[in-house]
Amino acid sequence: MESLKNRTLLKVIVLGDSGVGKTSLMNQYVYKKFNRQYKATIGADFVTKELHIEDKAVTLQIWDTAGQERFHSLGAAFYRGADCCVLVYDVNNLKSFETLSSSHMEFLKQANPVEPEKFPFVLIGNKTDVDGGNTRVVSEKRAVEWCGTKGNMPYYETSAKENINVDEAFLGVAHEALSNEHKQDYIYSRDISASVADILEEPSRPGCSC
Repeated sequence: MESLKNRTLLKVIVLGDSGVGKTSLMNQYVYKKFNRQYKATIGADFVTKELHIEDKAVTLQIWDTAGQERFHSLGAAFYRGADCCVLVYDVNNLKSFETLSSSHMEFLKQANPVEPEKFPFVLIGNKTDVDGGNTRVVSEKRAVEWCGTKGNMPYYETSAKENINVDEAFLGVAHEALSNEHKQDYIYSRDISASVADILEEPSRPGCSC
């Protein structure tokens, strides 16, 4: 059995309006299950998935949250330490798409990452299976254009119900999270090195050194 200390823990936060399929996506990815009966998430909960990426053992910790109207009440401590944020909307629900920008801004405000402009987000357009796509109101083109205004964040279209593109989407999320984790390690070590250098270069003060 692989030692836990040799695994990399990646924290992923999933945000989006109530009913867009956040919990269903997570359950399909981790447990290969889909529950047709909708049950709203209260507060927050998480699932984990063990992966091997780039020859590294990874534990993907995926946090599910209540709808957009409530997630800010969880507190900044909940968001800090996240390695990636997944924004989910329903391609058949225009409002769920229109609230993405506020979710994006609120996450950056709460998580307060070191380099907000470089923090990785992934957008998922879910429920592509509904009515054979006939009730779709947000086109793929429009979603991709929105991603372009947010640093060209990766975009995936999925169906949690039919298990379409779910694994591919979360694998993309894992790669983004791992990439960010590497960057944070670099920034942290660089900051420590700079602090040590400042201390060593600090001129000695006149007077008795006793």
